[in-house]
This record gives sequence, C-alpha cells and structure tokens, in this order.
Amino acid sequence: MLRSRWLLPGAALALGAGLGAALTRRRAGGDAAEGLLGRLPVVPVVAAAGPPALLGSAPAELTKYGLPGLAQLRSRESYVLCYDPRSRSALWVIEQLNRDTLSGASERAACDFQEDDSVHEYHRATNADYRGSGFDRGHLAAAANHKWSQKAMRDTFYLSNIAPQDPHLNQNAWNNLEKYSRSLARNNRNVYVCTGPLFLPRMEADGKMYVKYQVIGKNNVAVPTHFFKVLILEKESGEIELRSYVMPNSPVDDKIPLERFLVPIESIERASGLLFVPNILKRTSNLKAITAGSKR
Repeated sequence: MLRSRWLLPGAALALGAGLGAALTRRRAGGDAAEGLLGRLPVVPVVAAAGPPALLGSAPAELTKYGLPGLAQLRSRESYVLCYDPRSRSALWVIEQLNRDTLSGASERAACDFQEDDSVHEYHRATNADYRGSGFDRGHLAAAANHKWSQKAMRDTFYLSNIAPQDPHLNQNAWNNLEKYSRSLARNNRNVYVCTGPLFLPRMEADGKMYVKYQVIGKNNVAVPTHFFKVLILEKESGEIELRSYVMPNSPVDDKIPLERFLVPIESIERASGLLFVPNILKRTSNLKAITAGSKR
C-alpha cells in the first residue's frame, strides 16, 4: 500500500530538461547519427560533448590534464538521456510520443537488455547486477512507446535507460502510468515525456533527515526511493499542458487513481536539482499545469 509519508509537504523534485515544444518528428535519415538530440531545440548542457567555457578567472593551466567529468548525454533514435555514473543509471530521459511513434510492427521479444558500451566500465551496470536482486530492470524510456522502429525499441534496452524498480510497481501502477502517457499521445499533437529517479530524504528515529538507498550487484547500482514522470502535452489548440507525477519505488495499489500521484512541478524541480518550467516558458507563454483536483 502507498504510505502517506512518501512525499513531505512542500518537498520538491526537479528536472531541467529543455523539453522543446515545437518539434516535428523526423524518421531516421540524414541526421540519424544525432538521433533525437539533433531535433530538440532546447536541451540541458547542450555543449556537454566538449569542454565547456569556464566562468570566472580560473587559469587554463587548471584544465591542462582535462576535466574529471562532464554531463554525459546520450542521444539515440528514441530518446535523449543524461547519464549519472555514480548511480549507474540516468538522471533523466526524454522521449517524444505521438501517433506515429506508437504504431509499428516492432517486437519486444526481439530485444535484449544489454550493457551500454558508451559508458566507462567502472560506471556502468550489467545484467549480473540485477540477477537475484529482487528488482525488475525498469525502463525509464518505455519500450512500448517506440513501436515505430525496431532499432528505436531496442535502444530502450540499454542498461543506462534502466533503473532497479520494485516488480509490483513496475508491472502495475507504473505500467498504468506509461499506458496513460501513450493514450494522451494519441489525442494530442505531441507528448514529451521526461522520466527519472529520485532519492528523497526521510526522517529516521533520531528525528534527523537522511537520504538512504539500497545498492545492488558488484557495481553498486543505486535503487531509487521514488520515480518521477513529467508529461508536456502539445494540444492541437497550441496550448501546452504540464502533468508531473511521482511514485514511490515500492508496491503501490494499482487501484489508486493516477491523479493521486500528481505533484506540483516545483516539488520535482527542488528534489531533483533540475528545471522544467523555465525551459518550457522559452517556447510558450500558454502553459497550463494540471495538479491533483484540477479541472480537466
């Protein structure tokens, strides 16, 4: 059952994904190498592929041996991902859904979970990490969202797009949220879906707040305490609608209405260290946020 303490009042969860609103989907063509990243008008850390311009007066000598880390973006046919080498999973994943992406003959049975060789071996998860852990390999970008291309669907099986997820949650309430996202894509021009893990604090017996989470496997893959999913709907009218959800990474009664998991976007932004709204407002001033109890 869902615990009432899963989200503290006023706590915030955050994601800055530059989810552009004015996108038209292009099938893999001349820009196939860039994938979705080449089609997003606003993306976080757009210069992450190379050394960023350093602010302030730090001398160039400080970077003579390179920088130990930068934001790790991965652009694939079906999604853009920002990888977190510490957790062995993604900070966030962005997908674009519409009627075209949801139709096709791609088969999940033709896909296998696989290591992401683009991630350094010190920092990536393996299938062995999940074996016997009691957790499902939970998709962030869902496989069923990308029936339009077998390769696009196969790309969702990279373990960089996977996080340890409670089996009951993965197969029930979270699956319902994914299905709902697809239903919205059938009735809107586009739906941009941003999904990621959260590691939220909770009060322990000593009255202090702690962030605690399990790790699994020899690579210490982090088990999120919660997951978020932010939906940005492009209405046929031109209005942009925002819906943001958080679910605990534990068994959840799938009879609980999905609207019970709606949270203010500010709570996701605060908790995740990411930002949505400023990026969206770069594209439109016609934004409506749906929260629990809002009139549809």
